[in-house]
Amino acid sequence: MDDFEDHCWRDVIAPDVLEIYRYYRRETYIGDNPALVAIDLYESAYRGGPRPVVEVAREFPASCGINAWRAIEPTKRLFAAARAAGLPIVYSTTDARPNSRPSAVKSTKRIRPRPIDPSDYVIRAEFAPEPGDLVITKQRASAFFGTPLAAHLTELGVRSVIMIGESTSGCLRASAVDAYSHGFHVVLVEECCFDRSELSHKVNLFDLHHKYADVMGVERVVQELGQRAAQEPTGEQAA
Repeated sequence: MDDFEDHCWRDVIAPDVLEIYRYYRRETYIGDNPALVAIDLYESAYRGGPRPVVEVAREFPASCGINAWRAIEPTKRLFAAARAAGLPIVYSTTDARPNSRPSAVKSTKRIRPRPIDPSDYVIRAEFAPEPGDLVITKQRASAFFGTPLAAHLTELGVRSVIMIGESTSGCLRASAVDAYSHGFHVVLVEECCFDRSELSHKVNLFDLHHKYADVMGVERVVQELGQRAAQEPTGEQAA
């Protein structure tokens, strides 16, 4: 198997399907002027602790359980590398204001067993926004739909986005497709994306990788961002 297909889906995608998709094989890369865009790294995804999703979902149906917790350490590494390289950092979260939308407007068709709790949509402490970071609130799945995200990225001179977060099959996927549609080069960091279902996670990463985004491992992304940080001029050199 070549490097292009050497990802988490290799145990669920049959060889004949890989052959069908061989026309999408290409070199993958981080594009020019990247920003890190973190999709929905809020508390709701981690509720119930690092337990199997089928267990935590009984009480917290929006939780990704152990799948979310496994992604914490690689995501912390990625944030550190992105900040060291001076990348703009953008977060999305749900607009939880009670008077901001009609009660029928939801990001998915999932039945909500209780009213929206704003504390569910606070960015988790390990990834808390810092001064200068941008937080986008949204009402639908995509961080681009009905928000100023594309305009803000354009104003910042961003040409490509490194996207992480959840869920791979839902808000992350919708945001990645919209980013591609807006003309940004899209990178998805495999170990920093997660879903309630491992099958959905793998199949959607496979599909996005071939059509709209470059799926890359966290080791490679961190390494390349480190190289970019080392190439940045110091204050004296820039002056």
